[in-house]
Amino acid sequence: MNTAPQEIAYYLERLFPISRSITGNGNRETLKILNEIIPLNISEVASGTRVYDWEVPKEWNIRSAWIKNNMGEKIIDLVDSNLHIVNYSIPIHKKMSLTDLSSHIHFFKSQPDVIPYRTSYYQENWGFCISYNSYKKKFADDTIYEVFIDSDLKPGSLTLADFLINGSSSKEYLFSTYFCHPSMANDNLSGVLLSAFLARELGQMKLKNSYRFIFIPETIGAIAYCALNESSMKKIIGGYVLSCVAGKGMYGYKQTFFENHLIDRVVHQTFKESGIDYITYPFIPQGSDERQYSSPGFRIPIGSVHKDKYHEYKEYHTSADNLNFVNGEAILKTLEIYLSIINKLEENSIVLSLNPNCEPQLGKRGLYPSVGRRTMNINKSNENVEADSENIELDTILWLLFYGDGNSSILDICEKHQLHFNNTLKIAKKLEQKGLLKLSFNC
Repeated sequence: MNTAPQEIAYYLERLFPISRSITGNGNRETLKILNEIIPLNISEVASGTRVYDWEVPKEWNIRSAWIKNNMGEKIIDLVDSNLHIVNYSIPIHKKMSLTDLSSHIHFFKSQPDVIPYRTSYYQENWGFCISYNSYKKKFADDTIYEVFIDSDLKPGSLTLADFLINGSSSKEYLFSTYFCHPSMANDNLSGVLLSAFLARELGQMKLKNSYRFIFIPETIGAIAYCALNESSMKKIIGGYVLSCVAGKGMYGYKQTFFENHLIDRVVHQTFKESGIDYITYPFIPQGSDERQYSSPGFRIPIGSVHKDKYHEYKEYHTSADNLNFVNGEAILKTLEIYLSIINKLEENSIVLSLNPNCEPQLGKRGLYPSVGRRTMNINKSNENVEADSENIELDTILWLLFYGDGNSSILDICEKHQLHFNNTLKIAKKLEQKGLLKLSFNC
């Protein structure tokens, strides 16, 4: 692997402060930086464009926003955190009492030290977000406040990007991530950087499958991308949404709507082999863009590997989802998990015996243990390590030959008999070299 945690951390630091939304210059700046990692194909979709039942909204950009008290002190300032502004706030400059202002101020009483994240994409409105403790300290009933938001909401465009990696077969998988959240590290700067570095790793490999990486604003971006690339998207076998992948809690996996698709099975096998405890979440048509890709017109099975899934951690959609919560090491660990998943998508093959009539003679091919001391229950002492290894290999050889009727894959065999995928693959290739098996990549 060519990716180091220090390189990921460098891009975390650069990208975190950028003010992003579903449209705007912050998104373009973000993609320009990601372009240093992989050469993205970036496109713009004009405001007002119909994309199925939706319409691309006006473009929003913000330059400044603050509230001053009657002494001229800025008690909320966008400079301090771009979560202070309700995303997509319209411009305003006026003085008002707390009575008039209070409905436009948002905080969490239950989490008094954090700034919440709020949006108003499709209804023109404005507002500010602040921690509850700061609100109690800085606001009073008998004060007149000056409110200022310098923003634009006007016809522009929606920015999308993709990166296509062509394999030797016609099979194509999807990896989608969203970049519309400002200054939240797990949701979803972690997914954005994971996607970019994963794509870079795959771009340096010789692959059987093709892989389509999509970088979009959530919901409207996925809908627009599907509308503009409908024929290509309907050919996709399956894929993953990369979201919330580097928190401090447990790993989790949100299943596809099929629940037991190849997309699901390679994830479960990977976690099992790695010894990582994880939570399995059922598919529901809420969450992220899996509900767009899996909608009736596309029915692409989409899963999601998480490390602190959205809605499942207290820092979610708050200022506490910051660079103290996510680091390069955590993103790299999830990157390694996805590379293992992709390895299974690449290497899972149908097994066909070329000597199907009874068991072939293994000894003359050097495939049988040199000393016949096979036992059913091996003592795991040092003197039996070699015997244990030989017996595991022999078990694997016999299972591969037994299932060699052209109806089972390497993953099928591993799942049924608690075998390790890469070890089984290695042994299957040895049997292929010996002329006993044929491996067909048509799973």
